[in-house]
Amino acid sequence: MRRLLVALGMAAGFGVCFGQGELLVVTKQTRSLAIVDGASLKVLAQVPIGQDPHEVVVGPDGRTAFVSNYQEATLHTLARVDLIGRKALPPVDVTPLLGAHGLMVHDGKIWFTAEGSKALGVMNAATGKVEAVLGTGQEMTHVVWVSKDGAKVLASNPGSGTMSLFDRVMIRPVLAAGVIADYTQAAWKQTLVRVGEKAEGFAVSPDEKEAWVGNDDGTISVIGLAAEKIVETIPAGVVGANRLKFTVDGGRVLVTTHRGKDLVVIDAASRRVVKRVPIEEKGASGIALEPNGKRAFVACPRDHFVAVVDLRTLERVATIEAGREPDGLAWWNGQARP
Repeated sequence: MRRLLVALGMAAGFGVCFGQGELLVVTKQTRSLAIVDGASLKVLAQVPIGQDPHEVVVGPDGRTAFVSNYQEATLHTLARVDLIGRKALPPVDVTPLLGAHGLMVHDGKIWFTAEGSKALGVMNAATGKVEAVLGTGQEMTHVVWVSKDGAKVLASNPGSGTMSLFDRVMIRPVLAAGVIADYTQAAWKQTLVRVGEKAEGFAVSPDEKEAWVGNDDGTISVIGLAAEKIVETIPAGVVGANRLKFTVDGGRVLVTTHRGKDLVVIDAASRRVVKRVPIEEKGASGIALEPNGKRAFVACPRDHFVAVVDLRTLERVATIEAGREPDGLAWWNGQARP
């Protein structure tokens, strides 16, 4: 607590204005979603979220959090939390899909990976109904991303060492042998790009031109999304890469690793490591950014805290004890959407 108060006092002395909102922290051993005040960094509430929770997103309504329940790809639910009431809501059953993990919100839908089913699911956030399934056919489909226009979807498959790139296309359906329809309908075309072994975390640049994929051997594969192939391999020295995140301005990429002690900061243009910021002792996972781009929050699950990093000084300035084994993180602006 003393470290936290000192860090906040120093920040206040330099006139730092923290963004309004709250940090959401999934704590796996505590099995709760911690709601943390963005300014004071105090835990405001801890809401139960079921067995083996992993990732979290704020739903389209701006007041409901969705959390994936995983358990080695055997569970079939998404936990839900009323963020305004700070209480648990009934979970959503996504049967027959198994092992929900990665989550992303797009156009009123919750996209999620279903690792046990080698697929992606698309759920209507309002009704809780799964409306579409995209099969990857790959092992351990783990993290998902959807483009702003919804026409391209990426997913990592660390068990296969591939990235799935789905493009929305228009096709003329085959109605019967030799009979092709005279109309078109939307469909998805999958392209598999071979990356490194156990590559699970990736980040897409704000301009949506590149995807940076962290490989277990410490390299980063850069995929050109127009060409849909690897355009560069960066020897970044991030062995056991876990999660990647572009800064708000797109100028830098933050990387956590399963086995390192640092948050690795890479300049996106030069592809060079800017700094290795000491944040923990036993590896780190999820990354969330304050919307104003001033701070990064990094989950350190085996150290049982969330590290707070000032992105201007590139120093750890505080830690948050939100519960045992923090993992998935998200920022909530504290308001429901109309």
